[in-house]
Amino acid sequence: MPAPRVSFEFFPPKTLEASFKLWETARALAPLAPDFVSVTYGAGGTTRKLTHEAVTTINRQFGLEVAAHLTCVEATRAETLEIVQSYADAGIREIVALRGDAPKGAKRFTPHPEGFAHSIELIEAIAARGDMTIRVGAYPEPHPDSTGPEADIAWLKRKIDAGASSAITQFFFEPDTFFRFRDRCVAAGIEAPIIPGILPVQSWAGTRRFAATCNTTVPDWAEQAFQLAALDGPEAERALATSLCVDLCETLIAGGVDRLHFYTLNRPELTRDVCAALGVHPARGLDAVA
Repeated sequence: MPAPRVSFEFFPPKTLEASFKLWETARALAPLAPDFVSVTYGAGGTTRKLTHEAVTTINRQFGLEVAAHLTCVEATRAETLEIVQSYADAGIREIVALRGDAPKGAKRFTPHPEGFAHSIELIEAIAARGDMTIRVGAYPEPHPDSTGPEADIAWLKRKIDAGASSAITQFFFEPDTFFRFRDRCVAAGIEAPIIPGILPVQSWAGTRRFAATCNTTVPDWAEQAFQLAALDGPEAERALATSLCVDLCETLIAGGVDRLHFYTLNRPELTRDVCAALGVHPARGLDAVA
């Protein structure tokens, strides 16, 4: 089975300790020669400056292609496009364009009066520059604000047609969730690559909370498996998480997937172990970076 191409997601640090953790994570995973790494934006745009600093530093220090997350939340069009220009000035050529989550305390996303109303407007504006690769989000299970699966497919097609070159999915537990979604995308005429988003389970409680916020179905078998593993302690939980993640990825690869995007949560160990099991090893000459 050929090794997949990989990419990784990081989040920007808010403390000095978290900064060290981010740099350790980037240093550990950079030798795997990812296609790109992405850096998230906090809910409500709360980490705008931190994201910019993390993106430019990772690009400069590790020589990685970095895709900066950018949202429509609480900013004017001019302010948002100034951020895009600042990335361009720093040599960044990839953006993950998202609508973004509602600010803390708000029940739903409300566009800024002078801002982009949704992700498609943002994509169109970035695409008009002609100098950025644009990636977008995709939802194998309905987005919390969606009216249903078909609406998500239609919206994704509009995002691709607006100028996005690929999509990264929300995480999921079962490969058939992705395969059914991919089939619907093909039927809708979506030809751009759909990259599965993979979440190695660092903490089962944390993963369950994350799943609840993004409408990801938690299978009964996963709940039962992690409850049983917890009885045997952290090492058993880690072994289970690694095994299940490898199995998921191998099934996806057997089904024709050649790219995987890992949500690292700034903790590289599980992601690195899964990549090794899939045949993704440090590029020659880069082992010393790890």
